[in-house]
Parts: sequence; C-alpha cells; structure tokens
Amino acid sequence: MSVLDRWHVPAALLSPVRAVPLVFAAFILLGTGLLLLPWCHEPGASVSFMQAFFTATSAVTVTGLATVDIGSHFSWAGQAVILLLAEFGGIGIILVATTLGVLMGGRIGLRMKLASQTDLHVTGLGQVGPLFRRILLTTLFFQGVTAVILIGRYRMTYFDRFSTAAWHGAFDSVMAFNNAGLSLQPNGLAAYAADPVVVLTITLAVLVGTVGFPVLAELRDRWRRPATWTIHTRLTVWGSLLLVIVGWLCFLGFEWTNAATIGAQSVPHKIMTGLEGSVMPRSGGLATFDWGAVRPETTLMTLAMMLIGGGSASTAGGIKVTTFFLLAYVVLAEVRGDEQVRIGRRAISSQTIRTAVSIALIGVALAAGGTLGLLLLSDSTLPDAAFEATSAFGTTGLSTGLTPHLSVPAQLVVIALMFVGRVGTITAASAFAMRRRKSRYRLPEEQPIIG
Repeated sequence: MSVLDRWHVPAALLSPVRAVPLVFAAFILLGTGLLLLPWCHEPGASVSFMQAFFTATSAVTVTGLATVDIGSHFSWAGQAVILLLAEFGGIGIILVATTLGVLMGGRIGLRMKLASQTDLHVTGLGQVGPLFRRILLTTLFFQGVTAVILIGRYRMTYFDRFSTAAWHGAFDSVMAFNNAGLSLQPNGLAAYAADPVVVLTITLAVLVGTVGFPVLAELRDRWRRPATWTIHTRLTVWGSLLLVIVGWLCFLGFEWTNAATIGAQSVPHKIMTGLEGSVMPRSGGLATFDWGAVRPETTLMTLAMMLIGGGSASTAGGIKVTTFFLLAYVVLAEVRGDEQVRIGRRAISSQTIRTAVSIALIGVALAAGGTLGLLLLSDSTLPDAAFEATSAFGTTGLSTGLTPHLSVPAQLVVIALMFVGRVGTITAASAFAMRRRKSRYRLPEEQPIIG
C-alpha cells in the first residue's frame, strides 16, 4: 500500500498528471498559512493574505518574484519557511512526500512512482528510487559547497556576526541552486556586484541547477565519454552551453556602453556581469543591476532566454532547452527534406515531436496571454508587461520593477503563470483530462496549404 493510499486520497485524484499540481498547490496553501502567522513577521511589519500567497507561490515554484522585501517584512522564522518552501519546490515535492513515506516505514507505491516519473521525467519506473537518492545527495553536495564559500566570504567582507553570515550564506545557496531568485537583500545581489567570489559562485550554482537531475546523474557516471551520452543529455549540455555563450556575447555587445548597467564598469567586471546576464534569465532570477535599465535589444534577447528556460527535470522553468533544440532539429530536417528527425544516430519519434510542439505553443500562448492580462489589469507598458509575464512563466524571477506595483487581479495573473511554469505546461494542461483515448480507426489524410 502506497503513502497516498494510506492517506485515503480519492482514486480520481491519483493520476500522475493530477497528483503533481495538486501537491504543489497544497504546499502553496500551507506556506501561505504559515507566512500569515504573527511570529513569521518582523515587529511592526504587516503581511496581507495576498502578500503571503504571492510569496509562498513564488517560493514553491522557485520563481523569485516578490511584492514585498523578504528581509524586512519576514522574521527569521518567516525566512526559514520561505527557504523550506523553495527547497521543497526545487527538488520536487513528490520526492519529499516519497522520502517521508519511506522514513515512516512504508513502501513506494506504484501510483507514487508514476507521479514521481511525471515530475522528474525519468523513462522507467525502476529509475525512480535510485534517482531519488541521487537527487538528495546532489542537492546537498552543491548547496553545501556553495554555502561554505558564501559563508566564508560574507563573514570576511560583509557581516560582523558569524550567525548572520551563516544564515545569508545558507539562504543564498539554496536559492541559487534551486533557481528560486529570492534574496534577503532589498536589491538582490547589488551589494555584491563587484565581488567575483559571490557573483561567480552564485552564478555557477544557478547554472548547475538549470541542467536537471537526470543529466547530472548521467554526467557523474559518464562525463568523460560524451559519445555514450543519451540524446537528452546531449541536447541539454551542448544546448545550455550554446545558450550561455550566445547570451553572454549578446549581453556584452548590447550593454557595453550602457552607463545604467555595465557601461561604467571595468572590462573584467563587464565580462563577469555579462556571464550573469546570460545565466540568470534562464531561471536564476538574482541580479546585481537594474533590469529595467537595459536596452530594448537586451530585453528582447532576455525574453527569449526566459521562455526557453533550463533543462527538463531541473529547478528551471520555461519550455525547456531540449524542447527548443529538438524543434530546431525538426526545422533542419524539414529544410533538408529528411523523412525522419535525426539527432546523431537516433531518430526522434513523432509523438515526442508533437509533445515538443505542444509545449512550445502552450508556452508562447501563456506568455502572450499573461502579457495581455497585465496590460489590461495594470498601468504597465508592453515591454514591462511582457518581461513580467515571461519571467513568471519561465519561473525566472527577474523584473523591471513592476511586481510591487501590481494590482491584486494582476498579481493573480502572475501567480497563475508561476504555478503553470513550475508544474510544467503539459502536466498542467493535462491535469484535469481523464485519460488519453486510443482511436480504434484512422481517418483519411488531407494536406492543407502551409505557409
């Protein structure tokens, strides 16, 4: 008997595509309730329901958008709640529930394995248990290394008390690896903008978090043999590297003389900030400069990066790197006139291609619909609304400064985008579908005019 069976959850809600968003929603509501408790607030600070709801959603979906300053509104207890919500959201709430079930002496039931398979994008039920253990070890390792570096740097340079440095270092390490984007500082990483130790450590932690747990697990075993990598790992690793390089060069080229961002910085400082400007839009959400001051061409590039996001089964959102580059191979195959879409020595199934096209179109539709909603419900401009909506869907957390000024209806639009961006477009769209029906017959084909 599985954990969910023992909890007497109705069978209709145990479908994998339904269980994932329902569990995420439950943790958001739990986090909202906890953040409303008086002991979670700083003395003299008041937190409304919408502020708590928005913050909990941002933490669980590991986005990073915030309507209030985390450091001044929430006490250490409230900040701890936010950190735990982001940790749960980052490694997958299904993982947490399963681990608790194992600790209580239960077994991982088939339904729970199926739900976990949906959330983590593994290809077989036998991979779920071992992958869980690797996720825990991987998360603790990278977060631990990041925390040790940041705590040492914070204590030596920024904070007199070790306890303060330790808390900031631990908080920032969790937010960086989980791509959560929340910060205890009112201006994010601006206070550390000239510090390469802090900026590069956090940037690299964010980059590792965007790769995805299945890829990290495969790289651990076969990092010296790229020829043996799966297609998923190849697309993720080489695609992510290409996006980092292209984004890095574009950011530097567009912003090199912009005095409002990096124009006044030294050349080494510009190069470092350029790397940050390339990595953070793909779900990191932390920033050392004002994204509202970047040039229009940088905004357009950033919108594309936020929409693409990171790797599948990672802490990042967006349509995912594999989806984007798989569609690029589809276009290449069409241009060449190939009957099959081939990547290396493997052909891609038509069902996988349909899924990729669906995810991409749903993602674009959600970002466009969210932009329209924000334009109707707030006094924002088109660039700011598009930036905010795409950042929410991509669970990026970057903002041009619009978030604190959103009306309640506009905040609900952003909340919905963050939720859908985290649980996955296909999972969210299919959550209330009964099941896929297999057709017992095939209709005659017809070819409409395309283009």
